[in-house]
Amino acid sequence: MSVAPVSPIGLGARDADVQELMDGPDADPVMLAKTYERFRLVNAVVSGERAVYARWIRPRLSPVWRTRLLDIGSGSADLPRRLLRWAGEDGLRLEITAIDPDARAMAWASARPPTPGLTLRRAMSGDLVDEGEHFDLVVSNHVLHHLGGHEFGALLRDSERLLGPGGLAVHGDIERTRLGYAGFWLGTLPFSGNLLAGSYIRPDGLTSIRRSHTAGELAPVLPDGWGVRRAFPSRLEVVWGADA
Repeated sequence: MSVAPVSPIGLGARDADVQELMDGPDADPVMLAKTYERFRLVNAVVSGERAVYARWIRPRLSPVWRTRLLDIGSGSADLPRRLLRWAGEDGLRLEITAIDPDARAMAWASARPPTPGLTLRRAMSGDLVDEGEHFDLVVSNHVLHHLGGHEFGALLRDSERLLGPGGLAVHGDIERTRLGYAGFWLGTLPFSGNLLAGSYIRPDGLTSIRRSHTAGELAPVLPDGWGVRRAFPSRLEVVWGADA
């Protein structure tokens, strides 16, 4: 699948109209499965997961009491599986509920070998609010750029309602930058005919950057109590909590 680069001029404003191929109802199931399988490799490079764990999650874990974490829009559930592995290696107690409204993603994730401490559910954050659920930590990865304005606001409101006293929410996403777009285009090019072949990762990754926000765009419109910070590489984190 060939992907043409976008002019840097075209990255000056968020393109909310362009859609990712894998989100379409007619997405090829074989390509979807390949995409889900490859997410764990790509996210390990571009998502800053280890930094999120070290900065935000690990300091709130204990070897004695159990910490409950909610992962919203979990997709293939590669992030919660990694977080549980790292917590286990550090001798810390963590329990994760991973939710996603996409039946295809949840079916794929549920077909993987079970991970102790991980619960997978096809659900929206609002469903858990209605159920009266509460968590110590609420996170998401690469979800914000999928959302329209009302959905974005609803996610932040749900995050607050789902957190117990002293809880923390961290929603990590791509930051739309010309350097990030060029880096992803060039960095994935050598793998387009092998590792990433037959998946949506390369075209959808570039689309995701075009759909994403900048820290400067988000800072003035976030509700009270929320902040945004830049992270590496070309990432941003929208944060709510006592230590944010």
